[in-house]
Amino acid sequence: MPEDQVERHLMDDEADHLLSEEDEEDSMEMADLDRATTADTTNKSQRSHLETRYTDGDGQLEASRSRSVGDGEEVALTGGPTSNPMEYKVYKIRWFGLVQLILLNIVVSWDWLSFSPVANTAADFFSTNPSIINWLSTGFLFAFLAAAPATIYTLHTGGPRLAIMTSSLLILLGNWIRYAGTRTSPPSFGLTMFGQILIGLAQPFVLSAPTRYSDLWFTPSGRVSATAIASLANPFGGALGQLINPFLATRPAHIPRMTLYIALISTIASLPSFFIPSKPPTPVSPSSTHPPPSLRQTLRLLLTNPTFHLVLLPFATYVGFFNSLSSLLTQILTPYAYTEESSGIAGAVLILVGLVSAALTSPLIDRTKAYLPFIRTLVPVIAIAYLAFIWAPGTRSIAAPYVILAVLGAASFSLVPVALEWLVEVTWPVGPEASSTICWAGGQALGGIFIVISDALKGGEEADPPFTMGKALVFQAVVAMAVVPCVFLLGRFGRVENRRLDIDKGRADGDTG
Repeated sequence: MPEDQVERHLMDDEADHLLSEEDEEDSMEMADLDRATTADTTNKSQRSHLETRYTDGDGQLEASRSRSVGDGEEVALTGGPTSNPMEYKVYKIRWFGLVQLILLNIVVSWDWLSFSPVANTAADFFSTNPSIINWLSTGFLFAFLAAAPATIYTLHTGGPRLAIMTSSLLILLGNWIRYAGTRTSPPSFGLTMFGQILIGLAQPFVLSAPTRYSDLWFTPSGRVSATAIASLANPFGGALGQLINPFLATRPAHIPRMTLYIALISTIASLPSFFIPSKPPTPVSPSSTHPPPSLRQTLRLLLTNPTFHLVLLPFATYVGFFNSLSSLLTQILTPYAYTEESSGIAGAVLILVGLVSAALTSPLIDRTKAYLPFIRTLVPVIAIAYLAFIWAPGTRSIAAPYVILAVLGAASFSLVPVALEWLVEVTWPVGPEASSTICWAGGQALGGIFIVISDALKGGEEADPPFTMGKALVFQAVVAMAVVPCVFLLGRFGRVENRRLDIDKGRADGDTG
């Protein structure tokens, strides 16, 4: 193939490894997924026809490009009259790994919020106060930050399978150590905290894995949805904890029983991790054939990318406030005569409405790729919801907190997978694991900091009402509003092209679309 033709189809020197085959002289070009085209595939100027089709995991043709049938996904076939076609396809086994990611994200988040929904009851059980119980959540979040470098390295070098197995081992150990801490006489808060930290170390390995997993196993038409399902399973686990735990531990003596049930569920969810495959038999898209830069190059590319920083700041801030709000919701509402059960339902509303919203919006973004307009719409909505929530507990009615939390959940959960997948696009060829882990680590770290600050702002017995967290809600709203301008600076600083998508569509010239 002539050199001038190659140069036109490379993206900013970052795609210069595009689809090399065993014979270094043979090269393949992906056409736009919306049309067929012809291209030279050998140095002898052979003409080959390129068309996009759907097949199942066995490579059998299912339907034309215009619709998806059964388990089919989009694949590209290239080849000519005298050459064997090259096809990109997905495999049914990918669902097994995705389901395992979902299960682990559910249980690790349920583990995180084991004690927060029953903070007052747990405080009586451990003979301490709710502020000390808060450290079970705070320590868990800071543990994420400690494990973040190992997570990036594991996902970068060993892939999702190694990360998933590492997480499973830590979840198993942490849960049973926590249970042991509740069974000693007197109950050992220190041993329980140690188990909680082990589970906190497990979380980044599965929470940061979805973007890497979807990049490895899914085509462009399904990546946002796959990332959404796996990532948002994490807060779904939190919703289960918020909703179920108050009924499992209605009095202090029930805390060991609650911890045992959660340990058993976590064990069952973790065991299949050791049977998932490491990678698909063949690449699922052109971009997945590109080796990522080294870790040193990855960090340099991210740190010098303005777009990454402009997304990181609001993402980490809102994840941090979600973590803080989820951990402290019972303590925010109970001073206003809400019960632990009604506070748990409020937390479940926040999460479950968010999950439904994300389930509706993620496929839409998969089809339209309208990442940036979507982000610019949701970020102000989230900030306004935090502002409105300042006055919600004071109404002393169920309606106001539930409605505002539903809006907050819908906007926040819809934002998460879109922001993560768009970061992969605008930071490509940086591996998905790097941007995802850094964003989640920032959110977890800020969540821990926000919990500490909010607890310090809690009113005393002399406050009206006693122990109110009104000042913490004001702090939350002010910071949430302060990061809104970041999303409107996107495009003014840094590039906003969908680089990975351009490679998958065969446009290596950097054009967007």
